[in-house]
Amino acid sequence: MKIHKIHINTKTKKYSIFIGSKLISNINKILLSQKLYFSKVLIVIDKNVPSKFRSKLIKNLKVNIKKTYIFNANERNKSQKNVDLIQKILFKNRFHRDDCVIALGGGITGDLVGYSASTYKRGINFINIPTTLLSQVDSSIGGKTGINNSHGKNLVGSFYQPNLVISDIEVLRSLNSREIICGYAEILKSSLLDSYKKFEYLDKNFNDIINLKQPFIANAILNSCKLKKEIVEKDETEKNLRKVLNLGHTFAHAYESHLGFSSKLNHGEAVIFGIKNAVNFSYDSKILKNKTYNLIINHLKKIPLNKSFEELFKLKDINKIISFMKSDKKNNSNNINIILIKNFGIIKKNSQIDQISLKKFLISELKK
Repeated sequence: MKIHKIHINTKTKKYSIFIGSKLISNINKILLSQKLYFSKVLIVIDKNVPSKFRSKLIKNLKVNIKKTYIFNANERNKSQKNVDLIQKILFKNRFHRDDCVIALGGGITGDLVGYSASTYKRGINFINIPTTLLSQVDSSIGGKTGINNSHGKNLVGSFYQPNLVISDIEVLRSLNSREIICGYAEILKSSLLDSYKKFEYLDKNFNDIINLKQPFIANAILNSCKLKKEIVEKDETEKNLRKVLNLGHTFAHAYESHLGFSSKLNHGEAVIFGIKNAVNFSYDSKILKNKTYNLIINHLKKIPLNKSFEELFKLKDINKIISFMKSDKKNNSNNINIILIKNFGIIKKNSQIDQISLKKFLISELKK
């Protein structure tokens, strides 16, 4: 397939995203094309990445010193403990700021490695090679890095742009259907932020996209990346416009935190619940018209999930969920900031919802 290249131009850094097949095998050629030269590289690898892709990267990366750190990438391990372990390797091997750390894995790996890179000697070169659909369409782009703690998800972090992103679509064929659906959540979110045209494309080609058929999956990835590029270039550090990318995420992060980042619910599934919540709240608030509401809800019904909302959460959980929502980093008052949708491409990004109203809403969601 054709190799697509998207250029990101932020105030802090300019870099490229490569999207295509067999890119990992051509890592050295890509680095040379971007004039990126390193004498030392640490590759941090999610142990779930198939060994053939790990081997291809290590074999084809031409540098003097290559170190690897393999870890079990889950939300519980996106922690300060693993930041310390990564940086211990960097210090022990005398890495300098002009050396490089590479993330090979999904969003958890990219977030962890990006944050580790940003805080090592105030910033070392960082390359992201996302291996999940979710990370290719969302978390690898835009420079958000972070780790979790007992207070919630991604509450410790930084804005730190990578030097390069390489999205090899070939790796996606190693994913199970649940992982594909997780990535699809962010693709759907992007279409709602973009336009009816982009949503309609997903609605018409849903089965082909989740089955990774070409050109449908490549187009879906490309459309999501282009939208995020436009938003990040205008608002790199989430002062205003970039907040729209959190559609569904205030709910989602609270659900993940409440379950202790359990494997019962992964990020993409939580985002699907969160999008549905945001759409329902928008409709109940009379800012979303009936026709648009039905189009989105009917599309959400197509998406197969591991567990239903009602299976995972009960009425007794609501107060704790709201407590996590109050800790969300996007809040700046006692109310909770929820991103709502008025129409395709028309988003209300600063809706301050009081806790009583939110509690009533979540009770109604569980009773539906």
